[in-house]
Amino acid sequence: MSDFDAIVIGAGNAGLTAAATLQRGGKRTLLVERHNVPGGCATSFRRGRFEFEVALHQLSGIGTEEQKRITLRGLFGKLGITDKLEFVEEHDLYRSVVPGVLDVTLPADWDGAVDALEAAFPGNRVRVQKFFDLVKQTTYWQMAAMRGTPAEQVDAVVFRQGLRPTQDVLDEHFDDQRIKLVLGSYWSYLGQPPSVLRFQDMAMLLFAYLEFKPWHLRGGSQAMSTAILDSFLEAGGQVRFNTAVTRILTRNGAVCGVRLDDGEEVSAGAVVSNASTPLTYGMLDPDVVPHSVRRDIGSRRIGISAFVLHMGLDATPAELGFNASTSFVFADMDDDRTFQAMRTLDPVRGICVSSYDIEPIGFAPTGASHVSLMTLQYADAWDKVAPEDYARTKFAYAETLIDLLEKMTPGVRDAIEEVDVATPLTMMRYLGHPGGAIYGFDQDATESWQFRNSEREPGVTGLYLAGSWAGYGGFQPTLEAGARVARRILRFTAA
Repeated sequence: MSDFDAIVIGAGNAGLTAAATLQRGGKRTLLVERHNVPGGCATSFRRGRFEFEVALHQLSGIGTEEQKRITLRGLFGKLGITDKLEFVEEHDLYRSVVPGVLDVTLPADWDGAVDALEAAFPGNRVRVQKFFDLVKQTTYWQMAAMRGTPAEQVDAVVFRQGLRPTQDVLDEHFDDQRIKLVLGSYWSYLGQPPSVLRFQDMAMLLFAYLEFKPWHLRGGSQAMSTAILDSFLEAGGQVRFNTAVTRILTRNGAVCGVRLDDGEEVSAGAVVSNASTPLTYGMLDPDVVPHSVRRDIGSRRIGISAFVLHMGLDATPAELGFNASTSFVFADMDDDRTFQAMRTLDPVRGICVSSYDIEPIGFAPTGASHVSLMTLQYADAWDKVAPEDYARTKFAYAETLIDLLEKMTPGVRDAIEEVDVATPLTMMRYLGHPGGAIYGFDQDATESWQFRNSEREPGVTGLYLAGSWAGYGGFQPTLEAGARVARRILRFTAA
């Protein structure tokens, strides 16, 4: 008899939902996490009198109680944690700003967004409505195809529009470059500029937030991670923190367990890895990894990371001029130039601003506020920084984020009480991901579900991949991925 039925490597979003779903489904499951808390990116930390949210900007896919069959509410209900979470709805999609050029806030509502764009750019109402109709159609049929609907039954809109660059679709619908920038502002959530980003991905994201609204959680993402872990433990699961898996063991070409960093070997018939794909296959005997898998990994590029500045401010959002929970601030209208700068240490050209006290999540003291500034950045921008210059360089780069923010909300710098800075090297160390990648592999067109499905085809019997490296990145996709992989294991072993 094996020690466990399943072992889950990594307690990030996908690892947590996989472990909880397996254990609650009757599989004796061990969850192994090298950090001392659950969550991966879904955690928080304290500095002074502030608690800082690590990574969650807006949680998509929560929806209303009536929508729970197709949203995260349904998953949370199956895990028995809905009543343990307090959802905080954000009523605006985002505020998009190019100082001196545009400043537009979109409500988190289809009709409201149309009205806001028409007010800002008169004469575009019909064009926006047609664009949103295409967003809906592309998303509906893409979801149908991803759920197994035969290709001949899927509306051709997916095949005509899905893999096109978002910029091309925007160019077809609009003449005004300003409205294109506003509608494409979410690109930093997906890791590629509109000139590269697949339209089906932008459509899915816009649909998720406009249809199901953006949300946050009282107590931040750590509250969610803790609730999922509690669900797992209450069902009888076992977890080992401060423990790393150093080897995935196999017998006759199939997974049979893992070796831990203290040398202990634990047996199981299934291993779910929430670690990065390169690390996961690096833990296997090279002779076990199929040539097709090696070729596949070799054809992919490590994705983008992030630079994040957390600030505890001794002032309220209203006093500082924040009027939306999420803002995108760009130096100018050139998204491609903004993206190119993300490979350098040149002054930042685009930031995502999260003000967590417009709709308070409970992290800032009364009269204060918690704000994070995030920009995408590749880790190789830091390769030539000498260790002795690292601290000076990261704080100098952080100043450029504040400089850009001050163009939207002057006076922020004077209100700073606490700061914490994370670079791509921080992400690399904390997450254990090559390049500190936050979305897995670079999300170009070849990473789409039409061409790859690493989650379903790991190439080694008994090994399952779950998380951003095997599919879409972000909170909702990875939470759903872990549960989906676990359900597949439960179906397979029940057959």
